[in-house]
Amino acid sequence: MAKSAVTIKDVAREANVSVATVSRALNGHDNVAAPVRALVLEVAKRLRYSPHAAARSLSSRSTQTVGLVLPDLYGEFFSELMRGIDGVASAHRRHLLVSSYHGEQKQQGAVLQAMRGRVDGLLVLSPYAGDPDFLIDNLPPALPTVLINTPLADAHYPVFSIDDHAGALSMTRHLLDAGHRRIAFIAGPVHNHDAQQRLQGFRAAMAAFDGKVEAIELPGNFDEASGHQAGLALLARSSLPDAVFAANDMMALGCLYAFSQAGVKVPAQIALAGYDDIPLARFVHPALTTMQVSIAELGERAMLQLVQMIDNDQTQAAPAVTLVPTLVVRDSTVAGDVSAPGDRPG
Repeated sequence: MAKSAVTIKDVAREANVSVATVSRALNGHDNVAAPVRALVLEVAKRLRYSPHAAARSLSSRSTQTVGLVLPDLYGEFFSELMRGIDGVASAHRRHLLVSSYHGEQKQQGAVLQAMRGRVDGLLVLSPYAGDPDFLIDNLPPALPTVLINTPLADAHYPVFSIDDHAGALSMTRHLLDAGHRRIAFIAGPVHNHDAQQRLQGFRAAMAAFDGKVEAIELPGNFDEASGHQAGLALLARSSLPDAVFAANDMMALGCLYAFSQAGVKVPAQIALAGYDDIPLARFVHPALTTMQVSIAELGERAMLQLVQMIDNDQTQAAPAVTLVPTLVVRDSTVAGDVSAPGDRPG
């Protein structure tokens, strides 16, 4: 017969304290003397006691869990975002329940509703939410929720976002100021809000330039493969543009690989820039000029806001927070010696 699971009563009996004292010690309450807490923790560890999560949730009305809903889990952007979120969650003794709807808006509602009753709060990144009522219709009104990079028309939820329009504007102006007049732009997914803002920023900078310029737009999907395909498409043209601006670093790296395969030198023959400043951007050759988005910081600040809302039993929105990307100039857009990668002021 299988041995029955160790209960909180077993820990209390072994430590010679009350069940309430064991509960307070294990939950980190301040009203437990340090020697008693140490004894309870030692006994619980020795007996291999594991608190029953469902029972704790019912008694405390808290799951100590936060839901994180993302359009995808692939790529360094999401890895960095989750790194920032997880650091804050760990510091505040919260667990993360992560789910993806694979970039398909139809699955978003089911994923959001599946979080009901399982989490104390939600972090949602939803760049595909074209209908401002969609999230409101699918999120429980009493559940603390923070949105990341989500185009919501009202202030029902706090939103932490990146000013992608300004970022793309800055990068395009950098390329124009460097003397490039024929600039290709590798776009992101058509229905992605971030991609739309970056494309509009590129177009605005090109349209505002006082001189003759040529803008070449190519489709992309925010991954290396689509960047590589865009690079091949540019190589198939009768002449190369002066520069390429990819709407994210992953596509820029795919494009760089296509140029490398063809023997086209960056930046001697063509300049190349990306967006996001993922960790890999500075370690490729040549190091990639990009817009530095503090991805981990974005996750940290959003998670801190959510923890504050949960702890204060708050569901009303805080003021929206918008982070402005910083231009980081590296060797991929600077003609000349590209032997030593490094950042230069934008």
